[in-house]
Amino acid sequence: MQYKSDVEAAEAMTQAYQKLRTEIGQVIVGQDDVVKLLLTAIFCQGHCLLVGVPGLAKTLLIQTIASSMDLSFNRIQFTPDLMPSDIVGSETLDQQRNFKFLKGPVFANIILADEINRTPPKTQSALLEAMQEYSVTVAGQKHELARPFFVLATQNPIEQEGTYPLPEAQLDRFMFMISLDYPSYAEEVSIVKTTTSDIKHTVQEVISGAEIQAFQHLVRRVPVTDNVIEYAVKLVQKTRPGTALAGKEANDFLEWGAGPRASQALILAAKCNALLAGKYSPDIEDVKAVALPVLRHRIVRNFKAEAEGLTVDSLIGRLV
Repeated sequence: MQYKSDVEAAEAMTQAYQKLRTEIGQVIVGQDDVVKLLLTAIFCQGHCLLVGVPGLAKTLLIQTIASSMDLSFNRIQFTPDLMPSDIVGSETLDQQRNFKFLKGPVFANIILADEINRTPPKTQSALLEAMQEYSVTVAGQKHELARPFFVLATQNPIEQEGTYPLPEAQLDRFMFMISLDYPSYAEEVSIVKTTTSDIKHTVQEVISGAEIQAFQHLVRRVPVTDNVIEYAVKLVQKTRPGTALAGKEANDFLEWGAGPRASQALILAAKCNALLAGKYSPDIEDVKAVALPVLRHRIVRNFKAEAEGLTVDSLIGRLV
């Protein structure tokens, strides 16, 4: 997509965002903050991990977002017996006895990694290269993935039996960890009304892959003042116990803090947050608005914090 100026592109992005919200709202009741964060990650070329108890429409939400975009979509149901080749693909012999690469489901624009923590680390790691390098390597051959490419994963926080916690290296690849909460009373009444009738709402495609890529480049061109970058970096440095900028909370309650990817994610997400609000440059409030989903999966509490019942979210709140 070609726009005459970045201002015109920013206005087009705001309009596209509003259209997406309207389309998604036909199927998904409430969850406004979650939808905004998911779309922010897509516009920032990031991946998301959604954590919530069963029945909160995590899978439906991702499928609805995929339906509102002119992009290819694949769902991968992660199970204990899933192998890496079931995700990335494998080489087979054709009739002429030549090796032929058969693409796996990871070759799509949007990947729903459903219940990602139900598969062993060996299979989880099959997504690492795809999420970071936008390619997969099979039998020494590198295969490029289609752009744009997003991994939107779901995870159930209740059941621990038969699950494999995601390693920190994999968690760090996710731009956001989004926590889904129960709907309000009014929202649940609306959900029950719409889902127990015979009326089915269809979602129209309102944005193309080319537009998404144009908006991704626009987000990276948004100017940021030094004081906003310094605030984001200081915030991340404050999470690292034993370092010069570590606060009392980090030294007392954290085992280890966030890495440089968190600083990058904070600035990118703040840029997008500003654009979606109709601003042309982010301020410190934009950084604060995205701090929780950016940091919550990148810091680890120590035993003292667990003993005192302090959650990761409450600790981030103190730091911010």
